[in-house]
Amino acid sequence: MKKSSSVPVKPEVPSSPERRRRRAPAEKLAMVEETYAPGHTVSYVARKHGINPSQLFNWRRAYEGGAMSGIEAEDKVVPAAEMKKLQERIRRLERLLGQKTEDVEILKEAIRIAREKKLISRAPLVGVEDFQ
Repeated sequence: MKKSSSVPVKPEVPSSPERRRRRAPAEKLAMVEETYAPGHTVSYVARKHGINPSQLFNWRRAYEGGAMSGIEAEDKVVPAAEMKKLQERIRRLERLLGQKTEDVEILKEAIRIAREKKLISRAPLVGVEDFQ
């Protein structure tokens, strides 16, 4: 059963110098979920809340893509591009950490060999407490 299309539209005039009304993420989520209710259409819900149907369709697309899942937990949603950039940075840092760990192991082995050949004194190294 469809709602009648004669929903009274009350234009909302922003009182601030901003031309757009900012909506809270929870408010957007409530509107999107309302469009899934039986008998409601996107156009009906958009008219009811005084917004453009295309905006509500965009919010629905974002909701279906999982972009609004962070809103339920009141977390910030990170754009996919930023997340990809951060994952690449983590991979690069892990690679560098692996290289540095390998360098340390090589240096420890070189010190052990040099001590065996008596090229380095057997006195403990300054600043290296756990190395024997």
